[in-house]
Amino acid sequence: MYKWYALKRILRGIVIYMILIFIFSALFNTVSEKTQRSQIFEQVNMEANRLKNVKTEQIEAYKVHRTEQLIRLYRFDRPVWERIVYRAVNTITFNFGNSTIMKSSAGSRAVLDIIWEALPRTLLLFTSASLIELLFGVWLGLKKAQKPGGTLDRSTSIITMIVYGLPSWWLGMMLIMAFVYGIKIFPSGGILSVPPPDGFFLRSLDVLFHMFLPMLTLLLIGFWGLAFIIRNIVLGILQEDFIMSARARGVPENKVLFGHTMRTAAPPLVTIGLLTMLSSISGAILFEGIFSWPGLGNLYWIAVQQNDIPVLLADLAMTTAIYLGGLVLLDLIYGFLDPRIKVGGKA
Repeated sequence: MYKWYALKRILRGIVIYMILIFIFSALFNTVSEKTQRSQIFEQVNMEANRLKNVKTEQIEAYKVHRTEQLIRLYRFDRPVWERIVYRAVNTITFNFGNSTIMKSSAGSRAVLDIIWEALPRTLLLFTSASLIELLFGVWLGLKKAQKPGGTLDRSTSIITMIVYGLPSWWLGMMLIMAFVYGIKIFPSGGILSVPPPDGFFLRSLDVLFHMFLPMLTLLLIGFWGLAFIIRNIVLGILQEDFIMSARARGVPENKVLFGHTMRTAAPPLVTIGLLTMLSSISGAILFEGIFSWPGLGNLYWIAVQQNDIPVLLADLAMTTAIYLGGLVLLDLIYGFLDPRIKVGGKA
């Protein structure tokens, strides 16, 4: 039954996520503990400096006692494997704690606040670009498949070969040179002007204005290759017997293309669309850095520079959870759309 198929896929996704989090926790363990130990010593010294009219022996005794107390609090007196498991469990339950250095725009050091501040910005740019890319890619791919070898197919295929291999960061830099320093139309980066405009409507327009160049870069890179892939998928379906039969019966070409063909191509198209959306969620470190876009990719780079392990681990955990959740959803959609998949593994 489909419910057992779905339950199996969901449980498999949860198990894979837990294994990945344990691996992340083990990889970051040494650096994270070194940072926490240095923070403990700094905190103890700051607290000891606040003590007034206290003998030197008492200050030293306080330092030793306070250090031991904090070491027990952070479980440094426990075995290494136990500390790794403890950190992994906290990460799985989204109990990320506080950052080492970084803060949100509101001044909060809670890691979740920092992540939730950057995530919508990444979704706004990359997911919007992915949706537009899918719409244009599907439309162009269908048109190319209608007349393979025609003028549109040949010309766009040449453009695809030229554009698809270009690095997004290089094209972004070229567009910045052209439209920021050459024609001087768009801003070089950021998400809002300084100072930001007043009012929701003007602020929204300002965000869209700052989004134009990075979104144009993503679209120029992405939808040509997507259209070429969809063209090949649809072209194979158009050679099937049931398509030729529909055309022989006099079914209008648009109904053949958008009805019969699109329905048959639904599983691979859903796969391409969902994977494109998922790949956009984590952002891109170089791309966001070039346009100074304050998303998850830029956040990850800043966290690496400042050695802020809690933010790094939370960023990885969130993007991994979203990506694995999307893959599980893709499996469920596949099982629903494609009757050739034998639910439960039985023929």
